[in-house]
Amino acid sequence: MITCSPGLGEYLRQEVETLGYSVETVLPAGVKLQGDQYDTMRLNLHLRTAYNVLFLLKQFKCRSPEELYREVKDFPWEDIISPREYLSVVGRTETETIDNSMYASLKVKDAVVDRINEKCGSRPNSGGDKTGVVLQVFWKDEFCRLFLNTSGLKLSDRGYRRIPHKAPLRESLAAVIIMATGYDGTMPLICPMCGSGTLAIEAALMATQRVPGLLRSNYGFMHTLYFDSAAWQEMRSTAAKQGKKRGGKSDAKPAPIIATDIDTDAVQAARRNAMTAGVDHLISFEVCDFADTPLGPGPGIIVMNPEYGQRMGEIEKLKLTYHRIGDFFKQKCTGYTGYVFTGNPDLAKQIGLRTSRKMIFFNAQIECRLLKYELYAGTRKHRDSETPKE
Repeated sequence: MITCSPGLGEYLRQEVETLGYSVETVLPAGVKLQGDQYDTMRLNLHLRTAYNVLFLLKQFKCRSPEELYREVKDFPWEDIISPREYLSVVGRTETETIDNSMYASLKVKDAVVDRINEKCGSRPNSGGDKTGVVLQVFWKDEFCRLFLNTSGLKLSDRGYRRIPHKAPLRESLAAVIIMATGYDGTMPLICPMCGSGTLAIEAALMATQRVPGLLRSNYGFMHTLYFDSAAWQEMRSTAAKQGKKRGGKSDAKPAPIIATDIDTDAVQAARRNAMTAGVDHLISFEVCDFADTPLGPGPGIIVMNPEYGQRMGEIEKLKLTYHRIGDFFKQKCTGYTGYVFTGNPDLAKQIGLRTSRKMIFFNAQIECRLLKYELYAGTRKHRDSETPKE
């Protein structure tokens, strides 16, 4: 099973199937498919929209914490986890038996380390730092499933965002937003209000076919006894060749990517994050008000992620900002397709333009919309009337 943010299941399915796998089930926050340990490594390396790649180890009926302990202990953990490793157990419970997921995770951890101690004479250290072996337990009603979390930390934590700045988008969500625009690197991409630069960086990675997992050096599967280091290095080498090399031929570079922000610190953070990701040479950064963002002639794509506002005072100030976004689109972005990602539908009304599409996503617990605007010269009706009829 592969997990993702709520609402991204279809995008994850498309990614998985593009890699040549058959998805059995699409869930609201993930997909199910069949695979082996080598598939988990490849999926961890290539997926942009996923959170974690989970490998099912055992499933069983469970009616009490004691039964949970017995079932978990009756598994050959000594074949998977070294007593010298570090173990983390996380989980979610929806059962009347207990009302605390942490207690269930504790019982699983006790069962695993007790088994390894009995078989090996020593036991792994354990805790909440998910940098070693990570187990994930889901206990619903009277049924329990136990997974090896082969990712460890979420795949959305690419590792390039060393300077996050204010409330940054999660990398996996940024990747989906760029996918939803239809961007493929062949036309300009403009990111006013760029913040930490996540949208522009994810676009550059996608346009150059750079595999996101190459940015990370640690995965959960690397801490298991079955880890095949030689196979992993070969996968990484193959993936590195897939991406177009930095400083390569001009025809391998995407169309211009421009990222601007009025905050000097934000632009500095975005530029440094892009350097860490190895795509700084593909993005033009500039400090300016969004309305002064330099634009070439269309067609092109503009993606904006303005603040949503949490308090009434902020919302009142943001009304003007959203109104100015509408003016910016109308007055300066003719020929482009505009997108605004927002978690505040009332503020979005201040843009004052008709949307051609609304897509629902979740940013953490906030239900958001990606709003699409076709920015024609004049009105759509006027444009259509000038189109010759066959």
